Amino acid sequence: MKIDKDAFEKLIDFIGQFPHYTAGSNADLPIVGGSILSHDHFQGGNYEFPMARAEYEKEFSIPGHPDVHAGRIKWPMSVIRLESRDKDKLADAADHILKTWRDHTDREAFILAYTKGESLEAVSGPSDPSAVPHSTITPIARMRGDLYELDLVLRNNITTEEYPLGVYHPHQEYHHIKKENIGLIEVMGLAILPARLKTEMAALKDAILNGRNLDADERTLPHAGWAAGWMRVCSNALPKDSRLLTGS
Repeated sequence: MKIDKDAFEKLIDFIGQFPHYTAGSNADLPIVGGSILSHDHFQGGNYEFPMARAEYEKEFSIPGHPDVHAGRIKWPMSVIRLESRDKDKLADAADHILKTWRDHTDREAFILAYTKGESLEAVSGPSDPSAVPHSTITPIARMRGDLYELDLVLRNNITTEEYPLGVYHPHQEYHHIKKENIGLIEVMGLAILPARLKTEMAALKDAILNGRNLDADERTLPHAGWAAGWMRVCSNALPKDSRLLTGS
């Protein structure tokens, strides 16, 4: 997958022909949802994701793009929403944001656009042969009445020794739930959870209800610390009957 102006134009053209659909793409870098990097890979469907219902948190104008309405939406991730009746001007504005974000570095916020190889040494830009890019966008397109709408999710895949799977990825304490990339569907507010959780959660419930050691079963061991934490909180407010801890 390659995120560029051409990708934006394809998404906008698609929703223009199929206005009842949402269409989007994973990012084009590993860690931040880039699961298929070798070819264009779009996803779409007739479904309203929670992101579509998110409201503007702050609205602003983009210099040079007066026909495009822009703003940051209230969402757990950093998302810029663009709207316009002119699909070409919308694609131009999205491309402007993409290029600006790709080159944006804010050391205080630990946003590094490019680093030297696998180190955390920042380099000036892609002209440096050792430069590794870290910033890209997950785009989502939909029609809002007669407006073309693009949600641009700002992504950065920087890693550290403490967070080898990504600083802006769920951290290790949540990996017992999900360790995989946060891709397009999760970005829009629908969790795609590992199938293993079906058996692991059933085993966890059974162990809690029957007072068994969570460390003694490989299915419950990864969740033991997490479960112990919320069980302690619940035990302060609920009767000792353990069935109430799981809502049974």
